[in-house]
Amino acid sequence: MSDHRVAAVPVPVPVAVHEPPYYAVVFTSLRTEGDGGYGETAERMGELVREIPGFLGEDSAREPGGLGITVAYFRDLAGIEAWRTHTEHRAAKAYGREHWYERYSLHIAKVERSHGFERTHG
Repeated sequence: MSDHRVAAVPVPVPVAVHEPPYYAVVFTSLRTEGDGGYGETAERMGELVREIPGFLGEDSAREPGGLGITVAYFRDLAGIEAWRTHTEHRAAKAYGREHWYERYSLHIAKVERSHGFERTHG
């Protein structure tokens, strides 16, 4: 029997429910082929956005065919604007339009109701 230990892969969980009102920024994209540094940049953007005042979290999924959806939650429009105008984020967006995306759409919605569910075991 092997004594090799396998590192646990974190199970993604939805962003916690927050007290409304707050905002959801929905970014839906279709990627080009290849990575071209996308993974590293996405990781960096994730680090940076967590520093934005009012950022509440994000949920993200991508299917093998390239379609991805990321929903970022912000307490207020000021946080969204701070992220939109962040220098490094602006550079990544410009690079993305040139190299990573076939197309994308962005929607900003005000969340007026929010609730969640979590199964209890025991």
